[in-house]
Formats: sequence, structure tokens, C-alpha cells
Amino acid sequence: MLQQLTIRDIVLIEQAQVPFVRGLCVLSGETGAGKSILLDALGLAIGGRAEARLVRAGKEQGSVTAEFDISGNAAIAAQLAELGLEIEGDQLIIRRILSADGKSRCLINDQSVSVTALKSLGEMLVEIHGQHDQRGLLDPSSHRDLLDDFGNHAAERTAVETAFRAWRAEVTALEALREQVARAEAEEAYLRHTLAELETVKPKV
Repeated sequence: MLQQLTIRDIVLIEQAQVPFVRGLCVLSGETGAGKSILLDALGLAIGGRAEARLVRAGKEQGSVTAEFDISGNAAIAAQLAELGLEIEGDQLIIRRILSADGKSRCLINDQSVSVTALKSLGEMLVEIHGQHDQRGLLDPSSHRDLLDDFGNHAAERTAVETAFRAWRAEVTALEALREQVARAEAEEAYLRHTLAELETVKPKV
């Protein structure tokens, strides 16, 4: 769980420490109070896109530090091991430093990691849902998956996907062979033309 979020020189925030306790935590305030900035900062900490606009005006860099309690979370421990990170105890500290030129550094318990690694870990630590998430139902690209799930067609879908991949592989192989034939025919034409010229010259020893 997220225990504390520390923000320095991000957008309008010069310095802030936001503690969290186990259970439901609510952030409330008027429009423009900075609630979205906190979400942007958290997103940055867990591998979100680094944008120079997030650095506070007039500052060379900003940073976000997120502290997590990962006690009893075997999945997180396995992911850390896969990334080659050594963590002592149950506290995970992620720090993202963002420069005014848009470059960033990622640290997990003071160990430097790539943004890709941070993002893969961040997806396991935090889920962020917006107020318009339900609009995904209006996206036509999601309708087929919904229908397949509703009709319990997982087996049929897998069979079709397997057949389609096999067909695409055969099509790719056929195209490669046709290209080989075309190259061979072009080479044959060149050789025949060259041979005809030599026969016209009728060279002798």
C-alpha cells in the first residue's frame, strides 16, 4: 500500500508530504486546489510519461518520492527479483527525478532502473481509474472481447487466433518464395542477355 507521497517542485507544488493510512483515504478540495497535480505526481513516480511542463517554473528539476509497504506481497517480491533489485525489509521507495529539459532518472530503493522497469513494477503497485472509465463501453474495439467473454467462447477464439497466425505465417512464407523466384528470374534474364552478347562477339582462345 502507498504510505507517503513526497513532492518537490512539481507544477505549482514547491514541497509537500502527503501521508496515507490503511483503508479509505479521500482527497477533497475546490477546483484548482491541486488534486490533479497529486495524481500526476503519483503517475510520474510509477513510470508515467516524463514531461518538462511538470517541473515547477523557474526550477531546474522536480522530484516525486512514493513509499510503499509491500509486506506479504509475493508478486511484487518476484517482480523485484526478476528486475535484479535487492530490497531489505518491507518498504519500497520509488523516486523519480525530472529535469526541466524533460529527462528523468528512476530510482528504486536508491538503485537506478529504467523507465520500462519502473512502469512494469508501478502497474502492480497502483491502479488509477478516472471518472470516465465507463466510457470504454462506447469504444467499438472493445465490443468483440466483451461478446466473446459473455458467450464463453474462449476456446473457439483461441482456435481462430491459432489458425489465423498459422495462415499469416504461410502467407509470409509464400511471399518470401515469390520474391526468391522473382530474383532468380531476374538473374536468369541477366545471364541470358550476357551469354547472348558473348555469343555475338564469338570470342576465341
